[in-house]
Order: sequence, then structure tokens, then C-alpha cells
Amino acid sequence: MPSFDIVSEIDQHEVTNAVDQAKRELGNRWDFKNVEADIEKDDSGITLSAEQDFQLEQLEEMVRMAFAKRNIDSRALSEGGESKSGKLVKKQFTLKQGIETDMAKKIVKLIKDAKLKVQASIQGDKVRVTGKKRDDLQTAIAHLREAELDIPLQFNNFRD
Repeated sequence: MPSFDIVSEIDQHEVTNAVDQAKRELGNRWDFKNVEADIEKDDSGITLSAEQDFQLEQLEEMVRMAFAKRNIDSRALSEGGESKSGKLVKKQFTLKQGIETDMAKKIVKLIKDAKLKVQASIQGDKVRVTGKKRDDLQTAIAHLREAELDIPLQFNNFRD
């Protein structure tokens, strides 16, 4: 019986490359000369720091552009808190991975509401969709791509 999995994953190596690319751009920009600004990546996510709020917005835009160049969906960045320490303003971003239970239930409901001849089941941090015909599965994929979900979805493990 044909099936596929719906997952939400990010290639950490590409995220590191995107952050490095944004750092290089930060070093080359004339409007950041003699300005204390930085982009840091750690296990929990990405931290941006700058002296002014508008510079922080520029840093965020640089990171999002670097993500786009590396084919990483910017919806994977979840905005954390903004804090001020000394003369720096910092902004935290966490990287969303996996499908949470609430979102998985929403995906299953979308598939069921579409009245397709497929079954969706939640399996940990992914959703497995099975059906009798390959065309029904491809219709389910197209339906989910059109839906406005706030997480990036990948469709893998397609089996006949």
C-alpha cells in the first residue's frame, strides 16, 4: 500500500553555512563599519546582537536572505525574546524541528476535510499518510502545499 511521511526538518549544516554567509555579509557592509554587531549560532538557535533596533532588523533581514539563498524555509525560525544588555540589543531565534502534536492534529484534520481516499496517522514527530492509489497521495501532497501552515513541511519516504 503506497505511503509517505510528512516531516519538518532542517539541515543543520546548511543553517551553519547560512549563518557564516550572513556574518561575511555583515563584515562587508559599510553601514555596519565601527558598529558592534554579531550573529551567533548555538545548539538552541541563533542570536542576533546590535547597538540599535534598526540595525537588529537589518541583521534579521540578512539572516533571512542567507536562509533563502541556501533553500532553507525562513518559517523554521521562531522568534524568541528581545533583550537589552548594556549598549547592545539582542534577539533570540529558535529553529523549529519536528511536527508538534497540535500541528500534526491540524494536518490530519486538513487531510480528512479534503475528503481524499487516504488515511493519516500521527507517529511521533511525523505524520504518515497511506492510501490505495499513488494519485490520491499526490493530491494530498498538493493540498498540504496549498494550505497556509506556519511550519515548513517536507514529504519523504514515498513508497509504492
